[in-house]
Amino acid sequence: MRKLNNPFTGLEGYYCFGCSPGNSQGLRMEFFEDGESVICKWLPSNHFQGYSRVLHGGIQSTLLDEIASWVVFVKLKTSGVTTRLSVEFLHTVSTDSGEITLRSCLQDVKGRVAGIYSELADSGGRICSKARVEYTIFPEKLARKKLFYPGLEAFYS
Repeated sequence: MRKLNNPFTGLEGYYCFGCSPGNSQGLRMEFFEDGESVICKWLPSNHFQGYSRVLHGGIQSTLLDEIASWVVFVKLKTSGVTTRLSVEFLHTVSTDSGEITLRSCLQDVKGRVAGIYSELADSGGRICSKARVEYTIFPEKLARKKLFYPGLEAFYS
């Protein structure tokens, strides 16, 4: 597994709820590359709960979407925008049972639409939610100009 740099840190106005280390209210996700997948280990806390000690479904959806965007960054070498997010909630996720693991990989590309599979597993390895995320992707030149895409090399040390 290889740690991915977050090349957006240092950009003025960068407070992504999903991955900005400077957003004190955010998820502060960090990412790793593992073959064709992007991985994130994340420790939930009680301020992200819905019901008592249960991770809110909206937070799960955000986690699944955010990790999919990093697949776009490092596997498709560009940026994109979420156009569809279809989530299945299979089991509750406890906010006090330890670290969860998110995994995401590219399923298909049809024209400018990338289909990405993301899953969330609890600390015991049980898949608790999964999603198909569709991104409209942009040519790299446009992504660099309009969406602050820094280029693939910026994600690696």
